[in-house]
Amino acid sequence: MYARLPALLCAAALLAATPPTAPEWHSAPPARAPHAMIATEQHYATQAGLRILERGGNAVDAAVAVAYALAVVDPCCGNIGGGGFMLVRMHDGRERFIDFREKAPLRANPHMYLDAKGNVIPGASTKGYLAVGVPGTVMGMERARAEFGTLPRAVLMAPAIALADRGFTVEPGDAAIFAASQSEGDSGAYTFAKQPNIRSIFMRNGTLPQSGSVLAQPQLGATLALIAKDGAQAFYRGPIAREVVAASQRNGGILTLDDFSKYTVDERAPLHCTYRGYTIASAPPPSSGGTTLCETLGVTSGFPLGQWGWHSVKSVHYVVEAERRTYADRNTYLADPAFVRNPVAQLLSPEYEAKLRGEISAGKATPSVDVKPGLGPLAHENADTTHFSIVDRWGNAVAVTFTINDLFGAGVIAGNTGFFLNDEMDDFTSKPGVPNMFGLVQGVRNDIEPGKRPLSSMTPTILTKNGQLFMVTGSPGGSRIITIALSTIQNVVDYGMNVQQAVNAPRIHMQWLPDEVQYEPGALSASTMETLRGMGYTFREIHSWGSAQAVLVDPQSGVRYGGTDRRHPSGLAAGY
Repeated sequence: MYARLPALLCAAALLAATPPTAPEWHSAPPARAPHAMIATEQHYATQAGLRILERGGNAVDAAVAVAYALAVVDPCCGNIGGGGFMLVRMHDGRERFIDFREKAPLRANPHMYLDAKGNVIPGASTKGYLAVGVPGTVMGMERARAEFGTLPRAVLMAPAIALADRGFTVEPGDAAIFAASQSEGDSGAYTFAKQPNIRSIFMRNGTLPQSGSVLAQPQLGATLALIAKDGAQAFYRGPIAREVVAASQRNGGILTLDDFSKYTVDERAPLHCTYRGYTIASAPPPSSGGTTLCETLGVTSGFPLGQWGWHSVKSVHYVVEAERRTYADRNTYLADPAFVRNPVAQLLSPEYEAKLRGEISAGKATPSVDVKPGLGPLAHENADTTHFSIVDRWGNAVAVTFTINDLFGAGVIAGNTGFFLNDEMDDFTSKPGVPNMFGLVQGVRNDIEPGKRPLSSMTPTILTKNGQLFMVTGSPGGSRIITIALSTIQNVVDYGMNVQQAVNAPRIHMQWLPDEVQYEPGALSASTMETLRGMGYTFREIHSWGSAQAVLVDPQSGVRYGGTDRRHPSGLAAGY
């Protein structure tokens, strides 16, 4: 199949381009199946979705089953206490973007995380009940199932309920996430011991879950059973909402029953752009993901990246300079479309992308202090995460990215509900010019307002060519989600990698501020980095980020290929 891709790199060329210090990321083959494929970062969730596909369900049915299974087996990130986006493309060409992003409580205000002197209060937007936005996952899954699914809710939720009630075996990758969160400093496992209801689930023997242990979550199982029986009504107008609100009010939060009963899911058309002959469908606002991805692809489309080679000096320079400019636009102009007018058409116009392209100096980094949002000022208008990709036997495709933001969200579980609540309020601008937990320096258009959805970086994306499905992809990773999607697409389209290599390849990232290029080990050779430093770049190594999950369809044979990110060893791409 890969010999038919437009920018093929043979195995020998790919190995030659790989820095000698890189891990053997390029050697793992993709999963292969003739009919259907699922890629998730947790193998139990993949298996739950496969069972649904094998019994005749479609990709949306499988997505609902996977989402609820992830709420059990990936409690740091999979959720019913958060929200996200689902991008659906049916085999007949119908496309929908389902927005179940969290909303700010009705009692929220722009100054709620500031002290008397106007300074941001550390931790106020990241830990505890004041950090919690109104969750959207349950209503989002129910909307998707009702509109596009074919199987009953109880059937789709049965695998998740069984995993919660009977438990699942913790593997090294699962245990590592619990251990890592202890030192994270925002929320997560370091608070578990202080909360009896969390301690009783995740520290039953006095320690966090260890590899080889069985983790059962009967409280979560009971909550899921209520949802399976009564649907979104149980979550938003029933006992679950009442328990969350009561816990919030006891612990300094501002959630009310009105917040839950008035929560809504939005649907709209996906955002579209083109890149080297491929049509890309991705996330419109309130995600910044699709806009920034398409803007960056538009700028870099003018450069022959495939000729220059993967992570060569020239490729890195021009991609990083494009990201520097598009993230400046992202952080300044984009927000919830119910509250502001997003200048998406201007940002994605060929003329504007050519303007940004022309600002890049051939052999010199542009200091971020010298890069201003390219459209000039606009009027202010008041008006951790996981991803999975699925393609079924009919060619229906689903990309879902959903989140509770930080690892284990706000680090709280309401009473006996059994699920972690999000700390999504940190995605708003707590104070213009002050970075959030991901280092994003955002503007007033993303201010906190009652009922508003915070700006997101989630980027569920589907590629087609000549009307045929080609690729489904996305990733967690906070502000780096957009550049993960960018690199995965360019790794396939420009550098001819197979889908497993594309999600495995070491990454680089630039988000305007801070003025640094972040990179993973093996992403840059010593000589490349030395040359780039001489051009004015500053670098910061970060061990690992993201967890891309992608499915690619051979345009001629129809065979499905799956890639699951090596960074999450509990993941699985599998099909039938």
